Amino acid sequence: MTITRFAPSPTGNIHVGNLRTALFNYLIARKNGGQFILRLDDTDQERSKQEYVDGIKRDLDWLGLHWDRVERQSLRLERYAEVAAELRANGRFYEVFETPTELDLKRKKQLNMGKPPVYDRTGLNLSEADKDALRAEGRQGYWRFRLDHERIEWHDGILGDISIDAASVSDPVLLRADGQVLYTFASSVDDTDMAVTDIVRGSDHVTNTATQIQIIKSIGGTPPRFAHHSLLTGAKGEELSKRIGALSLKDLREGGVAPEALLGLMARLGSGQPVGLASLDELADSFDLSNFGASPTKFDADDLWPLTRERNQSLPFYQVADRIAELGVPADQAERFWRVASQNITRLEDLEAWWQIFSQGADPQIDPEDADFIAQAMTLLPPPPYTDQTWSEWTSAVKEATGRKGKGLFMPLRKAVTGQAHGPDMSDVMPLIQVVKAR
Repeated sequence: MTITRFAPSPTGNIHVGNLRTALFNYLIARKNGGQFILRLDDTDQERSKQEYVDGIKRDLDWLGLHWDRVERQSLRLERYAEVAAELRANGRFYEVFETPTELDLKRKKQLNMGKPPVYDRTGLNLSEADKDALRAEGRQGYWRFRLDHERIEWHDGILGDISIDAASVSDPVLLRADGQVLYTFASSVDDTDMAVTDIVRGSDHVTNTATQIQIIKSIGGTPPRFAHHSLLTGAKGEELSKRIGALSLKDLREGGVAPEALLGLMARLGSGQPVGLASLDELADSFDLSNFGASPTKFDADDLWPLTRERNQSLPFYQVADRIAELGVPADQAERFWRVASQNITRLEDLEAWWQIFSQGADPQIDPEDADFIAQAMTLLPPPPYTDQTWSEWTSAVKEATGRKGKGLFMPLRKAVTGQAHGPDMSDVMPLIQVVKAR
């Protein structure tokens, strides 16, 4: 069975970059009738918050990315300790004591000598007496995984064949001095225990993948299939990370972006396939990692609005009936209101402004040269309620009284009644108008 996972850290809101990872893994599971696991990387107890766990679930649920089960790494600490003990016994975990300052000095020295800044494995040569002496100095030990110095190879679902010389990579730190289990170790154990078959994530994890393949093999597991998607940039190729706070799913949702718009864009961005609205089933059926490339992918949040507009304008009345009722639109006018206003909105929140115009009157836009014309025209407009014929009857009367016609007749009247130069057909608008402020 195909099993994928999305493993966010609940230390903040998830953003569009996280969504790309979640969506790709979800679509692979959906396409193959498999399972999609939401796995919370919450071993950092100080920074992980329940409010962010709730936020992650709310964002995924909003998008329809429903998980088959939830796992929390904070509940698996005993399992990580058990595997760590096995790796110590097998000589794959070793204790080290260097401070960050000492490691930084080592890296600078290696670079000055033209060598790669790889950890020199000083910890492997420490005797128990050496370790006791370091502890007596107040130093705290932490644990690295000893890599086998061989080539680590795999076929990446997006990048193709990858080969990394393990000797060019530092032995990764997997357990901190305070006992915190780090991502690379916990994920390797989880992916093995949970029989994860496919992992898609950002290309910044390629080196992590090399080390995780060795870790998984060292604990008797079979490495899953890996694929690394390109990282997102801004519309001009700039780093997206500096703007990522403004691109959280929470902010996009609260800003009125339609979930279908976000999914339709993110599922196809960088694939060469046309971007458009589609159901999750349709997106899954057409999803193919081979369509994606390694080059950075440009993301422009402005591209979400045409899709949002298309989605919202196509909604049937029954899907918005409750929202319209909450605005205070009378039940006998609700369907007409939706028919009239729907083709002139982008966000569903825009409906409120239209009902404000219809129910409380718009601030009239009257050009100075039209002031006398509007004053005269308003004397010919009867009080509401209005009908489907009101607009044609009124404009005919105004035309006869003033001699105006065409745009010079209709545009000033539209702007006086609705405060807008553009909008729905005025014959449809007038029956909804309850107040005309220009009168």
